[in-house]
Amino acid sequence: MSKAEILIIDDEPQIRKLLEITLESNDFKVWLAETGKEGVIMAANHPPELILLDLGLPDKSGHEILKELRTWYNKSIIILSVQNNETDIVQALDNGATDYLAKPFRNAELLARIRSAIRRNQTPNNNNVINCDDVEIDLTARTVKKNNELIKLTSTEFNLLVLLAKNEGRVLTHHFILKEIWGVGYQTETQYLRVFIGTLRKKIETNHNQPKHIVTESGVGYRFC
Repeated sequence: MSKAEILIIDDEPQIRKLLEITLESNDFKVWLAETGKEGVIMAANHPPELILLDLGLPDKSGHEILKELRTWYNKSIIILSVQNNETDIVQALDNGATDYLAKPFRNAELLARIRSAIRRNQTPNNNNVINCDDVEIDLTARTVKKNNELIKLTSTEFNLLVLLAKNEGRVLTHHFILKEIWGVGYQTETQYLRVFIGTLRKKIETNHNQPKHIVTESGVGYRFC
């Protein structure tokens, strides 16, 4: 089996070297770019399985590079940045980032996020059944089971769960979820979303006070694990 290829776009030599050593020692093939322009050209000439993108680049903002890549690149992009404020995180995720890790990061967490993102790249989107540990979602029958027992969900709860499950491992912002489920007019109704997440957790989580499926990313959104 060929190695999954990862493109790193980062202007810090130490970070590039650290990532290169970490990824190659875990059986990935690595390509390196130190500017946004160089990274876009490399991605276009040889599209990788995943891109690690820094926001603080010397020639262009990482946000600009992200938007440029998203006009044609449809695989995973994980943001790595020292900018760890909610505004930057939400902006990056809304512009199409798959995930976001703040520097300094733990290698084990980075590798877990990368593997999750690559699995998502390789999972067909036309599966009729989504299995997530003890939860089974049948897209055709529009049913949900937990430990093989049928759970009654409203249409909105079902649509919300499917949206989260289809993006397993990815942080979905409040803005994105509200737009996808309720439409443009509801994009600021975060309290509305919080209520639906709460009722959904009570139905699918073993302990809704310590959720393992629908995880809150504080100030940003939710991640389905």
